[in-house]
Amino acid sequence: MRNALKPLMAAAALTLAVTGAQAEMVHKTSPHSVAATMDRLQAAVTGAGATVFARVDHAAGATKAEMDLRPTQLLIFGNPKLGTPAMLDAQTAGLDLPLRVLAYADDKGVVHVTYHSPATLAETHGLPKDAKYIKMMTGALDKLTGKAIAAE
Repeated sequence: MRNALKPLMAAAALTLAVTGAQAEMVHKTSPHSVAATMDRLQAAVTGAGATVFARVDHAAGATKAEMDLRPTQLLIFGNPKLGTPAMLDAQTAGLDLPLRVLAYADDKGVVHVTYHSPATLAETHGLPKDAKYIKMMTGALDKLTGKAIAAE
């Protein structure tokens, strides 16, 4: 009986570990429109030598579905020199890479810039919290989003 419970206990522990980890998000506000903020972020990303993989306009998608959504855009970007080492340590990190930044306007028109902290990537996928690539991703996201929201 004791051996029969081991798989159930392991599954329960894994479920708690997965659902218990809450993604830490970084929130900033922008003085620019959503489109301008994302244009600035995209320029900062390419200027830093990273690759933009996609830019998703969620509001445009909502319009196609005959629904209204305040301006909301997602930029998906990365640098294989940072992402590949993370995936070499845990290939499941590929679920959360490349990096993503969301910009959206709230019901008062304030533009928010939000992204998951790279520390969450480390926690979710069992990566070393002190890994150089985690520190570099953290710094890059802060710097790039800082450029996107900077007053002219």
